[in-house]
Amino acid sequence: MAGLKSQVSLKSNAALLVLIIAVAMCAALQAQIASAQSCTAELNNLNVCAPFVVPGLSENNPTAECCTALQSVEHDCLCNTVRIAARLPVHCNLPPLTCGN
Repeated sequence: MAGLKSQVSLKSNAALLVLIIAVAMCAALQAQIASAQSCTAELNNLNVCAPFVVPGLSENNPTAECCTALQSVEHDCLCNTVRIAARLPVHCNLPPLTCGN
């Protein structure tokens, strides 16, 4: 009888542990989704900087609006976006990017 109680207790503890892990993973996923949505919004705000980064356009110096938008973008958001963009051609079976100075 004691062995049965011990088994039931062990199974209950294991089930509780699985539930705790699932809740923690769900919370982490929600945090990642919120971070991704925030990054997307920050990057969308950079549209005001297009005249200063698109080759062939004549604007030389960014506006205050562009600088403010750039300042509001988290460092990791901007860097991860550049990394992803640089890897994208390879995933599309295109030659990798090679950029000069």
